[in-house]
Amino acid sequence: MPETAVAPADSGLSLKELARRNGLSASGRLPSLPEYTRQLLAYRHFIQAHASAKMSSALGNTKLGAVWQVLTPIFNAGVYYVIFGLVLQTHKSMDNFVAYLCIGVFVFQFTQSVVQSGTNAITSNLGMIRALHFPRASLPLSAALVEIRNFLVATVVLLGIVLLTGEPITVKWLLLLPLLLLHSFFNVGLGMFMARYGSKVRDVKQLIPFIMRFWLYGSAVLYPVTQFESLLSGWQLQIVEANPLLIFIELARSALLDNVVLANPPAVLWIQATVWSLVVGIGGFVYFWRGEKGYGRG
Repeated sequence: MPETAVAPADSGLSLKELARRNGLSASGRLPSLPEYTRQLLAYRHFIQAHASAKMSSALGNTKLGAVWQVLTPIFNAGVYYVIFGLVLQTHKSMDNFVAYLCIGVFVFQFTQSVVQSGTNAITSNLGMIRALHFPRASLPLSAALVEIRNFLVATVVLLGIVLLTGEPITVKWLLLLPLLLLHSFFNVGLGMFMARYGSKVRDVKQLIPFIMRFWLYGSAVLYPVTQFESLLSGWQLQIVEANPLLIFIELARSALLDNVVLANPPAVLWIQATVWSLVVGIGGFVYFWRGEKGYGRG
């Protein structure tokens, strides 16, 4: 039976006050942030199922299937090694350039994949948005969950590459666990930000490849971070070293490699990574939540 309320003619109550007293709320209102968070928790099984369906759909039409989750970053690292390692001879200035390069490529690929999938999270699911009622943050969350699963598989391969290139297993490898949590939280927030922004500015997805390429070269993925110190100084160097992706990549290299030169001491890098994760993770979630009522309209 629909919820209704009839006011006596002489009650003198406004419609708003009458609705409040009878527990009614406006249709399509924006839920509070705590309420929205509880809704997402209630839809956690839907998010997991949607992520699994996306993975099956993306890889089901290829012969190698899930193997591409591993082959893609390996092929990228191979191309960059030929160009920067063999042609430009970047490897001469450092030890174990192969592992150094692969760590940078794998970590960067994680964020790049989340940005690309997050940008399309709303625009590629308009039919479902207009047909079903559910918290829209489920879509960028499921897209990020797919990439987190892919990165976990890729990390196993990365550890094998690091071992094969002569690096020993040390207790520092355990630092990958908190690093993965921080990096994933950062990526989820970034994916949510791009989901809302991509739904408002459709042309941004055409710019993503150029933006990510610029970010790649500014994150010391392909060459030692010390090259920035020889070219920049002062506030310019501080801006480059505050790059969140550079920070996550540096922490991963610090955990897996011995005698690696870092942009800053590990303690400083961990503080920076924590701050970036909280700011982008929470900020992206709040930014997406503020646009909840507008997704799928227009």
